[in-house]
This record gives sequence, C-alpha cells and structure tokens, in this order.
Amino acid sequence: GKIDIGVAQERIQAYYEDTVTVFDGIPELLKDLLRQDYDMGIVTSKTKEEYEQDFYPYGISHYFHTIICADDTEAHKPNADPLLKYMELSGAGRRQLLYIGDSEYDSMCAEHAGVDFALAVWGSSNQKIRADYYLKKPGALLPILSTVR
Repeated sequence: GKIDIGVAQERIQAYYEDTVTVFDGIPELLKDLLRQDYDMGIVTSKTKEEYEQDFYPYGISHYFHTIICADDTEAHKPNADPLLKYMELSGAGRRQLLYIGDSEYDSMCAEHAGVDFALAVWGSSNQKIRADYYLKKPGALLPILSTVR
C-alpha cells in the first residue's frame, strides 16, 4: 500500500516482515510542522474508502486538513488535476506548496501543476526521478522549508 501526501509527506508506510509501520521520523516531522503552523494535506491515488481503511489506523490523519482522493478528480496523476484540486480546496497557491512524493507520477503531477517537488528518497526505489529537492530522511524537510518560507 502506498499513501500519497501532498505538501507534507508521501508514502509513510513501509513493509517489514508483513507488518506495516510509519517510517521513522514521520510522527516527529508532522508534530514539528504543525507546531510551525504549516498546513498539511494529502493527494492520493487511493479512493476515499481505501484511504480511510489504509490510513486511519496509524493515528496521524488529524495532521492533514485537505485530502484529495482518486474519486475527487476525473484525471489522476501524472495529470495535474489532483494537485490543482488540492489548491482549489486548500486555497494555497503554486508558490506556497511543496509536493513530496516517491514516484515518477508524483514528480510529473507536480511539474504539470507548476508546483515544487521533493523526492522522498527514503521511500523511493528510483532516485533518478526529477525533483527540486531530494530528501534523504524525513527530518531533511525542515531546513528546506526554513529557506523558502
């Protein structure tokens, strides 16, 4: 299972011996971002039902305000529509967003929407994906945000 999280994080799940867990550093990162008044949201290829089943058990859904699921747009990643819908509902402009993902489709979606993209290197099998920022671990996001805010 893969969860796409716009702005804050993508693919927070990892499989270890049939156990799904949140990547190390993600809960701390989310707390820090909330404390610093960042708005966080999710852009996922999952349906609303799949998102709720797969995401709610981890107890971090309260960090995210705007959720865009597959049922919310006709076109899906790599098309820009999911991120454009996110902007419409959240009120955020292109320059106020950083989309974090781990796949080529995420990168292309961000590029088509004119939004900066950060590759979650810890969750990506392909580190040659085009990105504006490459994050080796979740905590690497904070220094980047402090320079662009």
